[in-house]
Amino acid sequence: MADAKVIPFGEEPRSRRGGKRARGRGSSSPSPSSSAGSGAHSLSSVPDQPDGVEDSMPNDAPVPEQAHSGRTSDPVEPHAAAPGAEGPAMAEAATEGPTGDATGDVNEDAAESGGGDWDRRLAEGFAFLRRRVTGDYEVDEFGYDKELTEQVLMSLIRPLYANYFRVEVKGIENIPSDGGALVVSNHSGTLPLDGLMMQVAVHDNHPAGRHLRLLAADLVFMLPVVNELARKAGHTLACAEDAERLLQRGEIVGVMPEGFKGLGKPFGERYKLQRFGRGGFVSTALRHGVPIVPCSIVGAEEIYPMIGNSKTLARLLGFPYFPITPTFPWLGPLGALPLPTKWTIQFGEPIPTDGYPPEAEEDPMLMFNLTDQVREQIQHTLYKLLVQRRSVFF
Repeated sequence: MADAKVIPFGEEPRSRRGGKRARGRGSSSPSPSSSAGSGAHSLSSVPDQPDGVEDSMPNDAPVPEQAHSGRTSDPVEPHAAAPGAEGPAMAEAATEGPTGDATGDVNEDAAESGGGDWDRRLAEGFAFLRRRVTGDYEVDEFGYDKELTEQVLMSLIRPLYANYFRVEVKGIENIPSDGGALVVSNHSGTLPLDGLMMQVAVHDNHPAGRHLRLLAADLVFMLPVVNELARKAGHTLACAEDAERLLQRGEIVGVMPEGFKGLGKPFGERYKLQRFGRGGFVSTALRHGVPIVPCSIVGAEEIYPMIGNSKTLARLLGFPYFPITPTFPWLGPLGALPLPTKWTIQFGEPIPTDGYPPEAEEDPMLMFNLTDQVREQIQHTLYKLLVQRRSVFF
């Protein structure tokens, strides 16, 4: 027993643990002579380092002091941490952000933005009402109220356009982004809803957000309430003088040359264009050198299938026709509800008129040829769209 060597408590396990780690990391186990010559310092354990740090440390680098204490699991103070040890801590702190207070901040910001949006809408609504009451709004020489049209009238028509008739628009790029143009379309449907749908189609789909100024018949401006609404929406009388003034201002003007002949034709003649008058719209386009954009509308013919016409009631009421449909007048006011057909509005390739001489409008043969060209293009597009249509309602 006198020759026994006293080994301090805990030293041998540390050397064994250190040896095991060294053998696990190195390519060969240390020799007994090197272990004996290095003393207790070489047998002390080294704290585990992050990946990439322990491999880059030199073999003779000094060992941190906490390795001598034998408490390898003791937390390391931030100022005493080994190089690179702050990486995981920062990663944990960054991970805690989205699940901690940061999420609450995002939710609060979203709630504040939603509340601010409602406040802004209310403020705009009250400002709009104040301008209506005080008369502080602009109306052009034709009675067109742009603010009322965009914020009220279009909002009332848009659900019928988007959700009820589900209008599909094609070729909107054929309408110029600036300058005047004349849009010529077929006319049908018993009631002139096709003009309103075409107006919304241009306003909501054109990249420049242009407005379509429709030329309406005299009857529209003889009705008490309809007269004011039509003027506010930008409609004007279908005459050459008003059309020329609008084109001179660079407006998009819409005209339906069929008139009441197309609007009130029987259901058996649907999608067959009627006579285009005397070509007055061609003369107006030639006079101002604006392009003519043919427009074809499919879906309006079936909203009120006109199976009869009471001419007696039409004369008594002063209407060009009095329609009889499968639901009107048999169902009373309910019969005035249009059928939910699927619409397609296609704007065709524009026909230029700026290449003709000034006296071209006085050439009757040129007038006839251009009028027939526009009519044939609209009719051909109607047939093409009808062939492509899967169903009247889908």
